[in-house]
Amino acid sequence: MTRLLPGPLETLDPEVASLIAQEAQRQSDRLELVASENHISMAQREASGSVLADTTVEGYPGARFLAASANVDALERLAVARACQLFGARFANVQPHSGTQANQAAMMALLQPGDTLLSMDPLAGGHFSHGASGTLSGDWFTARHYGVDPHTGLIDPDEVLALARQHRPRLIIAGASAYPRSIDFERFAAIAREVGARLLVDMAHVAGLVASGHFPNPLPHADVVTTTTYKNFRGPRGGLILCNDAALAAQLDAALCPGLQGTPLMHIIAAKAVAFGEALQPAYREYSAQVLRNARALGAALSACGIAQLTGGTDVPFVVADLRPLGLQAAPLVQTLDTLQVGCNAVPVPGDEDFGHARGLRLGVSAMTTRGMAESECLIIATIVADTARALAAGQSPPGRAAEAIRALCRRFPLDALDPVSPAEADPPTSPSQPFTSRSQPL
Repeated sequence: MTRLLPGPLETLDPEVASLIAQEAQRQSDRLELVASENHISMAQREASGSVLADTTVEGYPGARFLAASANVDALERLAVARACQLFGARFANVQPHSGTQANQAAMMALLQPGDTLLSMDPLAGGHFSHGASGTLSGDWFTARHYGVDPHTGLIDPDEVLALARQHRPRLIIAGASAYPRSIDFERFAAIAREVGARLLVDMAHVAGLVASGHFPNPLPHADVVTTTTYKNFRGPRGGLILCNDAALAAQLDAALCPGLQGTPLMHIIAAKAVAFGEALQPAYREYSAQVLRNARALGAALSACGIAQLTGGTDVPFVVADLRPLGLQAAPLVQTLDTLQVGCNAVPVPGDEDFGHARGLRLGVSAMTTRGMAESECLIIATIVADTARALAAGQSPPGRAAEAIRALCRRFPLDALDPVSPAEADPPTSPSQPFTSRSQPL
């Protein structure tokens, strides 16, 4: 009889075990300022590594293509209920494997091949899944883009309206990956209504702030809202689709499965349920408030050190440092900071013609805030980033004490001390403030 080999990973596959251990050490020793990164709770890791990884149940609760399972149906309904409660939605689909697939499903539900969509230009801070060339959405649909004011770096609603009137898109997309300000979702909705378009909001980089009330909630204005469940939200890697219209919810479900995906990742849905439960706790609201305080403190400290902020500030979990006054491209600075164990990434700023010569530096604070760092640490970080940028612009090496300062920060805030409050250890969630419907209708 052939059976699974018993024993721990270290014994059965020491090579994989060693690589995982090395990655754990890398994360522990690194100050992660990439805005897409964060650190999940032990409860989420336990759920995502559970026996649910063995489960295959295509379809939705009560309407599975394969044999139904009462346990996973109940689990998915729980995740849906918590997501709806958290964001004030009537309908949620927790199955997307990623934010990109959530966006693709929304476009499939709202558009026909060849239809026109209007979204933020990737060179202005938009995301590639919003119709960029070389992507599925860019191939399926005709994408037109709005940008930002070249002087302020802000979205100009009048430009969006003019482009909407010119191109008559079937879909307008609001949301970005490198835009540091809040977005007037109500104005976007008004523009969409005027030209007969639907509105999709991708809130992937601000979902945690939305959940905690620190960023405008797009749901009252958008037809569909998508997000990732990691990044600032601090959950497992995956996506989420929200809406308030029953007929549209059914279209979204069908677009995702069987349209784009087959078997949902039930172990990740379990971790999503845990993450939604964590986000319903008071401790999460304080975490989100500290994220916003840290982003603004980091930006202010950079400005005090002579490094300009794009738009002059931030309303989101990251800062975009403007390196144009230094005459510096971001890629060499990213590489230099990486040698100091500081993670960040290059993004375009107004006037940049491609990503390869971007002059913006995106610095996210979600992961460092999870580690417990606050405003005083932001001052240390800003000083290191600014001194390194100036040294590089002058053709010099980074400050000699920078690497040790980063090591000291990481030692003061160790990752192995983390375990964000889990639902089992905190007060149970209250009843949903709005009715919700689990994804159980036939396809």
